[in-house]
Amino acid sequence: MSVKIISVAKKLPKYVKETKEIIPFVKQWMQGQESRFQRKVLKIFEGAGVDKRYSIMDTDEVFLNSSFEEKNNIYIDEVTKLAEQSLLKSLKKVRLKPTDIDYIITVSCTGIMIPSVDAYLINNLQMRQDIVRLPVTEMGCVAGISGIIYAKNFLKSNPNKRAAVISVEAPTATFQMEDYSMANIVSAAIFGDGAATAILSSYGEDKGPKIIDEAMYHFYNSIDIMGFKLVNTGLQMILDKKVPETISNHFPKIIHPFLKRNNLKIDDINHLIFHPGGKKIVNTVEALFKTLGKNIDDTKEVLRLYGNMSSATVLYVLERFMDGDRQQGEKGLMLSFGPGFSAQRILLQW
Repeated sequence: MSVKIISVAKKLPKYVKETKEIIPFVKQWMQGQESRFQRKVLKIFEGAGVDKRYSIMDTDEVFLNSSFEEKNNIYIDEVTKLAEQSLLKSLKKVRLKPTDIDYIITVSCTGIMIPSVDAYLINNLQMRQDIVRLPVTEMGCVAGISGIIYAKNFLKSNPNKRAAVISVEAPTATFQMEDYSMANIVSAAIFGDGAATAILSSYGEDKGPKIIDEAMYHFYNSIDIMGFKLVNTGLQMILDKKVPETISNHFPKIIHPFLKRNNLKIDDINHLIFHPGGKKIVNTVEALFKTLGKNIDDTKEVLRLYGNMSSATVLYVLERFMDGDRQQGEKGLMLSFGPGFSAQRILLQW
């Protein structure tokens, strides 16, 4: 029995600004800082490879020194709406109803809410009362793929079932006004907000790329290079400059053994569906894949159009491939990195 991804749909928040429109807010935020440092920060924003980004709150609100409680309340209200809208949009693509879903997985790491967003969706959409639910939290950018892996493992032992993986993130709610560290500055320059839903199915008649294999890869001695620290003002970004180098050092072990166990080489992969973590990470991975004769153009385009939306971003890349014209037998490799430090992979076949 095969498990397929039959639909992917994104939903963006209502607030949007081009990077050039955000620069005046950054300049105001930087007032009082040393002039050389100010120039460096502006260069980071202008050179981040992100043309615009969407947000659950207006830029004025992002740059307010509001409390964790105030920003988290906005997070709760807005991500619930985005999650619901992306789920309905994905269901509509394949003419399904909310009650057609047997397993719901919600993915988010950029705010705190109990009960989790899946409980709100079950109530708001009157989903099945016996639906199996799983909130996936505290896994960061890698968790969009994690959710698909968990859904696949549920479905492979349950024929004629469907699962929804809803990833919804609002990194702008984690912005720290009093933090002038490189981690906070770089994250502000590359991150945006967004949601996406993937529908998976173990029905034989449903159409979509099959999940051929999936695997996780955990890095030792790298637990402190990426994540969040909970402080009085909210979730403070941890982002070490060693991340691109760490990925590069492990890259061959992440890619080649995974393909080999499926009797494949990188030459057999038609599509690379890679999470755009940021310009430096994208450039690192692009260079590594280029030596293998592959490109990650769709990943770069998603970063340019929306920024890094944490776990949801890889689903934005996947949607571009799902909505395109794919030939039977073509293969795709999904790849994400995240806190832990961790890499996760999925092998697809159309």
